[in-house]
Amino acid sequence: MTDQLPHRAGRRPAVTFVFIVVMLDMMTVGITAPVLPGLITQLLHGNAARAAGYFGGFAAIWAVMQFFAAPIIGSLSDRFGRRPVLLASMFGLGADYVVMALAPTIGWLLIGRIISGVTSATYSTANAYIADVTPPQERAARFGLLGAAFGIGFVAGPAIGGLLGLVDPRLPFWGAAAVCLANGLYGLFVVPESLAPENRSPFSFKVANPVGSFDLYRSARGLLNLAGVVFLYDLAHQVLQSTWALYGAYRYHWTAAMIGVSLAVVGVMSVVVQMFVVGRFVARFGERGALYSGLVFGAIGFAIYGLAPMGWMFIAGIPIFSLMSLLTPGVQGLMSRGVPANQQGRLQGANGSLMAIASVFGPLLFTQVFAHTITTWSALAPVGLPFYLAAALMGLALLLAASARPRAEPIIQAG
Repeated sequence: MTDQLPHRAGRRPAVTFVFIVVMLDMMTVGITAPVLPGLITQLLHGNAARAAGYFGGFAAIWAVMQFFAAPIIGSLSDRFGRRPVLLASMFGLGADYVVMALAPTIGWLLIGRIISGVTSATYSTANAYIADVTPPQERAARFGLLGAAFGIGFVAGPAIGGLLGLVDPRLPFWGAAAVCLANGLYGLFVVPESLAPENRSPFSFKVANPVGSFDLYRSARGLLNLAGVVFLYDLAHQVLQSTWALYGAYRYHWTAAMIGVSLAVVGVMSVVVQMFVVGRFVARFGERGALYSGLVFGAIGFAIYGLAPMGWMFIAGIPIFSLMSLLTPGVQGLMSRGVPANQQGRLQGANGSLMAIASVFGPLLFTQVFAHTITTWSALAPVGLPFYLAAALMGLALLLAASARPRAEPIIQAG
């Protein structure tokens, strides 16, 4: 078993492992997505109305747990290293899926979702791992690979879960548990540590909480603006999860199958950009160029979705919209330059909390806007208003990004 990652040796296998962790993490979430509503309904004895309320509550609780857990997990990885945190998350998530697979009541399923919100916060630690083992000038491309892993899991998970759910609604939970536990065993015997002992920092609840974690953003010039970009992007992105299906069904009369296909196309195109475009683009135009371009393409893509009078025009906008995937590697690369090695986990935990806040408020914002657009505001507002709002958020993020003064070298030197 390898416990410490040498400066160069073993770097590629380590990155491969982290890629697999992120892919499987997202895949296990997606595996359960098609059957979770049905299982909730089953545990509530077929009461669909109550099930809908519980399903929305489960999503909110999961996001709230991410909000509180992400900075704690990030700070723990700065103190004890990335490896034990990743392994604990994998084994913990695997055990949690077993609990949900066996859940005899809605209360047990709720406990499972709460634990899942904590143990599935591996994306932040994975980003910190990449920052540890990758030179600053190469980080954006590596962050792009993690984005591709996220996209692969997003596409494959629901498809696998849907097939397993045809056999039994609890089978996808067993499948997710098996995948997590197998990957945990692989990591236990293969994955090396990335954070050298001299680069670790003490753990303190004073900073390992959302408020203390956000204080980090004020520690370096331009970092707070970039955090604003991350939040606005995450908020705008919620229009896809919350409104895409409603919008497609209302405006284009899409079936559930067509909605699924369209979302799969989004996921596939995102993976293509992350794997084959990001690295080359960053090498030529830099992280800031990737950030600006991702924001511009995202705003244009959202605008196309809002404008498109026919379904095929909406689908035609997906390739343009997919170039928004340049944004995350660019902003993550810039932000990781702004903090030393012993605070990379804290930075990624803070970013995870921002994502969680957006996950709580974004669906409420966009579904309410859409509901009013097709009812009380129908005579005044265009039906594509939710997507226009998302485009406006991207424009505001572009202004914030432009006001964050660039640095060619890390804002704070690691050491």
